Amino acid sequence: MKRLINLFILSLLPNLTFAQQAEIWVSPDGSDLNAGTNEKPVASLSIALRKVRELRRLADPSVAAGAHIYLKNGVYALNEPVFIRPEDSGTPAGPTVIEAAPNAKPVLSGGISISGWQKLKNSVAGLPREAIGKVWVADAPKVGGRLAEFRQLWVNGEKAIRAKDTPYPLMNRILSWNKTEQTCWIPAPKFGDLSKSAGLEMLIHQWWAIANLRVKHMEVQGDSAKLAFHQPESRIQSEHPWPAPWLSKETGNSAFYLTNAVQFLNQPGEWFLDTKTERIYYIPRSNENLATAQVIVPSLETLVRMIGTADSPVSNVLFKGISFQHTGWLRPSQQGHVPHQAGLFMLDAYRLKIPGTPDKKTLENQAWVGRPTAAVEVSFARQTGFENCRFEHLAATGLDYHKGGRDNVIRGNLFKDIGGTGILAGIFADEGTEIHLPYNPADEREVCANLLITNNLITNVTNEDWGCVGIGAGYVRGIRIEHNEISEVSYSGISLGWGWTPTINAMRNNAVVANRIHHFAKHLYDAAAIYTLSAQPGSVIAENTIDSVYKAPFAHLPHHWFYLYTDEGSSYFTIKNNWTPSEKFLQNANGPNNVWEHNGPQVSDSIRTKAGIQKPYRYLLNDKAQPDTNWLITKEMPALVEIVSTDTEPVDAQRLKAVLVRTKIRPDALYQWQNRSVIFDKVQDVSVLTGRLKSAFPTATIRTYYELVYEFNRTRCDAGPTAGEWDHTILTANLVADENLQKAYIADHATQFEKWPEVAKGFCNANFQQLLVFKNGRQLMLVISIPKGESLDKLNPKTTENNPRVAAWNARMKRYQEGIPGTKPGEVWVNFQKP
Repeated sequence: MKRLINLFILSLLPNLTFAQQAEIWVSPDGSDLNAGTNEKPVASLSIALRKVRELRRLADPSVAAGAHIYLKNGVYALNEPVFIRPEDSGTPAGPTVIEAAPNAKPVLSGGISISGWQKLKNSVAGLPREAIGKVWVADAPKVGGRLAEFRQLWVNGEKAIRAKDTPYPLMNRILSWNKTEQTCWIPAPKFGDLSKSAGLEMLIHQWWAIANLRVKHMEVQGDSAKLAFHQPESRIQSEHPWPAPWLSKETGNSAFYLTNAVQFLNQPGEWFLDTKTERIYYIPRSNENLATAQVIVPSLETLVRMIGTADSPVSNVLFKGISFQHTGWLRPSQQGHVPHQAGLFMLDAYRLKIPGTPDKKTLENQAWVGRPTAAVEVSFARQTGFENCRFEHLAATGLDYHKGGRDNVIRGNLFKDIGGTGILAGIFADEGTEIHLPYNPADEREVCANLLITNNLITNVTNEDWGCVGIGAGYVRGIRIEHNEISEVSYSGISLGWGWTPTINAMRNNAVVANRIHHFAKHLYDAAAIYTLSAQPGSVIAENTIDSVYKAPFAHLPHHWFYLYTDEGSSYFTIKNNWTPSEKFLQNANGPNNVWEHNGPQVSDSIRTKAGIQKPYRYLLNDKAQPDTNWLITKEMPALVEIVSTDTEPVDAQRLKAVLVRTKIRPDALYQWQNRSVIFDKVQDVSVLTGRLKSAFPTATIRTYYELVYEFNRTRCDAGPTAGEWDHTILTANLVADENLQKAYIADHATQFEKWPEVAKGFCNANFQQLLVFKNGRQLMLVISIPKGESLDKLNPKTTENNPRVAAWNARMKRYQEGIPGTKPGEVWVNFQKP
């Protein structure tokens, strides 16, 4: 078997030639009546495959050493998927290679070009006033005599935006969710009457997934509106417990936007399809001329299906240098889309009235999932591969090796501008199997095994379904994911495993090695660069380089991101020598025998620099998407959690200490004042800490300070090194009840460095290392960090020394602040002390 695999890997090398191979040539300008020579090419890949199939059926000597299908330059507009069958299989010595002709860039496209654009002259009901004079219109295309449905539109290769109610990157927040009624309250949209907007949709952000919900009815009442939704997504969305709409006074309710109404068409780059008039409306960007622009919408969901059976797999078929472009995905428009995780959508889901299953006593939710379509779908295939191909402008998954694959290779490809996951591999759960049941089929031929994913660039994927991932692998065995670069993803980079169970299953001997993952978790948290589930004996995560986590503006828990995350049931892993800027890792409900060794910033530069795409494939980096300038990169901040006890039930010191020890928090991270305790420290998972505190002190109020309204650090100072160790002083006060003064306080701190630079200079003079102001409701927490061993009483006067503007600033702040309950008359800031 090893010799067979080596032969297959050699077959993918770009300069290898085969003697006496059959050749079939294809050109968009050819004819399927032609012989398929270079001079007289056929017009379609399907006919070329048929010719090779016949040569193999007849045992023609010309295919003994293999067959080459050469695609000449141009776009091959498909009206149905190309189907590759077991009868199309080659042999290890004579594979079938589907390849770009020399110097050609062939494109297999599922798109339709839209032409005949005209400036809109007549009035359109509902069109915003600000859009008048800016909109262009064209007839919508038809396929088979019927109006083509689509959810994507590209102009000159750039994805346009389906008209929505908030300009990118803004979103609104829901007001509430009623699971019994299956309704949602939102702020009333300021777009006129939307009650007759057929096709109106809601995208809602909920923890680690989004949902696309078709709006059935909108009822406006004053400044609020109640939404009801179509079935089946309405029931699933309201019955399933995880993930669910997020409701929180501390971090804000779930974010959302509305889309697909002409009333929203008011920004350059937005489009709207009017299915009643069968017309497309679009507002061009400043650099677009619709008289000459290439405008494309998708009409196919899948371009290539390579499907065999367990007894008769497709084998030895290779794609090289082919571009796969312009696919759609219509399920969200037809049935809604409520994913469970990693883009797998729920077919049914609900909460158990009595928790517990044979595999997990505490399990409370049940779910059955389906799988999104892919531009290229492969099942029951052996020794097949894709090299130097491009997967671009796609709506759902790029490349999917689903079931029964063995000894396949995905090498040196580009995955870019994809609405869902870049590469998907392995079974996650059959539609009839509940997702928490361990998968271990009697027929092991169903398992995706020995798949090599190497030296691919995966960038700007998950740009529609934010809960998808760069590379997603379910129940796989012997998969090797190495030397890839993944960036610009909305959730996790690599997700490996399924099932949430430590029970031994089909997974084992998997490796995620030497990948570079950066600029991830753009929209959703509970995320990691590398995320795992369930038992996977013999599996390794090693020598990866990870950095640059986006500061997701609508995350349900702002601290809940990680570089490495072994989630429920993860067992028998070795995690070692992974470079990360800090040791922000999470091990949640793991099973046995995981080994963590030497991970974090101490990993050597030699390991760090070797990760990612290797030299022969670095030309791919020319296509890397640039970081989004609308987003900041987050950094690991200490958590600040307050425990407010009642007079009748004070916090028990020993019980609190036990929680700290269990959560690996230093004892000197605790500060106290009267009936209040504060924990200030770096914490791997704040939600775990707060959960344990609530269990330990059920009558206490637990408050987490997520909102950082001000930060000073030594980078603001011209001189003086940063001290190696710090002491912290923590103080608290309230903002006054006047909301206008509260806003003024926030605004003053937002502009302090520009309008009051002397304040920062005073902090530098006092050798303050850091100054943070957190806010929860009206309450403020001020953290002043100074070099260890110094005295704040000694340093603080230096802030105003020869610096009268600091005194003026302090006087200005007094009008915004007052003491918290329990302070003395006239007392404002109170100081927490170490116990």
